[in-house]
Amino acid sequence: QPNGGAPGAERDGAGPRRSTESEVYDDGTNTFFWRAHTLTVLFILTCALGYVTLLEETPQDTAYNTKRGIVASILVFLCFGVTQAKDGPFSRPHPAYWRFWLCVSVVYELFLIFILFQTVQDGRQFMKYIDPHLGVPLPERDYGGNCLIYDPGNGTDPFHNIWDKLDGFVPAHFFGWYLKTLMIRDWWMCMIISVMFEFLEYSLEHQLPNFSECWWDHWIMDVILCNGLGIYCGMKTLSWLSLKTYKWQGLWNIPTYKGKMKRIVFQFTPYSWVKFEWKPASSLRRWLAVCGIIFVFLLAELNTFYLKFVLWMPPEHYLVLLRLVFFVNVGGVAMREIYDFMDDPKFHKKLGQQAWLVAAITATEFLIVVKYDPYTLTLSLPFYITQCWILGIILVLTWTAWRFFIRDITLRYKEIRRQKQEHRHEKDKCLSNGDGHSALLEDPNGSKLRERKL
Repeated sequence: QPNGGAPGAERDGAGPRRSTESEVYDDGTNTFFWRAHTLTVLFILTCALGYVTLLEETPQDTAYNTKRGIVASILVFLCFGVTQAKDGPFSRPHPAYWRFWLCVSVVYELFLIFILFQTVQDGRQFMKYIDPHLGVPLPERDYGGNCLIYDPGNGTDPFHNIWDKLDGFVPAHFFGWYLKTLMIRDWWMCMIISVMFEFLEYSLEHQLPNFSECWWDHWIMDVILCNGLGIYCGMKTLSWLSLKTYKWQGLWNIPTYKGKMKRIVFQFTPYSWVKFEWKPASSLRRWLAVCGIIFVFLLAELNTFYLKFVLWMPPEHYLVLLRLVFFVNVGGVAMREIYDFMDDPKFHKKLGQQAWLVAAITATEFLIVVKYDPYTLTLSLPFYITQCWILGIILVLTWTAWRFFIRDITLRYKEIRRQKQEHRHEKDKCLSNGDGHSALLEDPNGSKLRERKL
């Protein structure tokens, strides 16, 4: 069984330990908590279904029975997945926890597929089955407008523009980027995604009004304070996790109560730790993979705003929060599986199950947005925005061509020329045995010799 932890990870069962992986000492204690309980879960599930069938009277409400039947079907699937699904790379706090989120990923993807196959009106009205308050158009809040940090025209509160922006999304930004840093485990990738998303907000504010924010809201509150502080705290946590000693004992093997409580708390930390070394410039394959990761991250971020726009969900609705909680739990596993896929020398290694599902979910969410509101997505970019993106794409493509093609060809040509010069120098040394002496040269066919006066 693989060992791992959230948000940390460990080596796979096969193969030598990597240099970036921490040492782990485990006494191998296997308690009741870690044993498989497939028969117990099956017995409890059967008893619950038997109770509903034999002892509970079925209500005469078709809509209620339909909802309850769907929920029961999902719960039975989750019970099967938690007990029978394949383990992922993490095992802390318990492998069943990560199997649960894997099955939730399957359920969520199936829900998205169902929504994708409905008409726009039916899909929006279907949300009423989840919450009766949904299914109605929502006004978008404009975060732009008056961008004065100090507004002298407001005598009672000149800093009212700042206080208006300090809502519940400020701590959400901080904790969100703290957790994203634990997933990505790389400072420069986090900063690139953070800055790139602000550029995307600038570029798409003509499509979604709530992308329109003040300059200081973009760069001071978001990039520097919320995102930057979250990334900084995340990197400090990563540093502590990489230096932590991973020595595990069974709870009943620890003599003191303080040690037992510490062991219980540490159950929610990684089993071991692997430092991610993405090395995007080491090869073309890794460079394209890292660019793909950044692209999927940004697309998932955009889907958050566009989905609530096309499905008419208010930003503070619990479904929006549940989606973010979902991605927090599955994102760490997906990133570890992607890193293992990239770090494995075998090119044909299979992509991890959670990473596959996250990619499918992100693509399906985007397709829902395309189907439900193609007009908004096809609003043309302002000309200066188009120029900036074209320039950025050209610069990235130029650097890629230089780094992985032109530079390699140049270095290869220099190396060949150097080898030829060394070969010529060695040949001249072999031809000469000293001043005023003669050297015998062999014919290329080795058939006869000729004499040359030096």
